[in-house]
Amino acid sequence: MQHEIQGHYIPHATLISTGHSYLKQPRYMCSLRRRNGGRLSNEAKQRAKLRKLKMKNLKLYKENKTIFEENERLRKKVLLLHQENKALFSHIIQQVSQPTNIRIN
Repeated sequence: MQHEIQGHYIPHATLISTGHSYLKQPRYMCSLRRRNGGRLSNEAKQRAKLRKLKMKNLKLYKENKTIFEENERLRKKVLLLHQENKALFSHIIQQVSQPTNIRIN
């Protein structure tokens, strides 16, 4: 599948799913997306910077959420191990404190 933009054919695989941006496009195609055909305006640069910051923020948010979930899972595991440790320790104390009946001949 190919798309035509101002007389240039662009393979479908180079289009992002949104259909308005290009992946690793050649230089001659860069000018096609600019309205004035020249350099990007300050507003366009600001929008690009904002998009990058939003993506970075989203990635950090997801990473942070994953870390919190892992932390919660480890807290539950620590609690279970602590309870098991207490039970085993009390069992050992009971074994030691009970008098043993040993017959000596």
